[in-house]
Amino acid sequence: MKILSSLVLVLAAGWISGCATGPDHQVVSVPLNATHYNAGHIAHATLVPMGNETGIRIAVSGVPDSTTLPARLFTYLYAGGCDGLSGKPAFSMNEIVRSDLHGPGMELVKVAPLPLNSLRSGKYALVVRGSAADGNHNLFCANVI
Repeated sequence: MKILSSLVLVLAAGWISGCATGPDHQVVSVPLNATHYNAGHIAHATLVPMGNETGIRIAVSGVPDSTTLPARLFTYLYAGGCDGLSGKPAFSMNEIVRSDLHGPGMELVKVAPLPLNSLRSGKYALVVRGSAADGNHNLFCANVI
């Protein structure tokens, strides 16, 4: 088991260093906070520059027990911060919504239509939301800085 854990760690480190190929070689790690609808779960986003866009990988530990399976999770960027989300998201990153997310260890891979430096300006919040069938509740949120 220790060999498997070590292998996963080495592969993850390789992926992060291999993806940091933008001109500034930045990789930004952003912990997402669970909302009260998803208390007890954690999520984490890794942001990687891709020219005029930003690659985003979000690891999600789980969703509410009442979620219809397979889970459908949606991602958005809102102008402002998590404490005062505006009515409509600035960007929807839902061209592809995976419906094969079962249980713990889910991963979302998205592309934000903004360069990483613009996202890190402190003017955006990253939101992961459940489907309309599950109440359309925000499950996680993070201020991207």
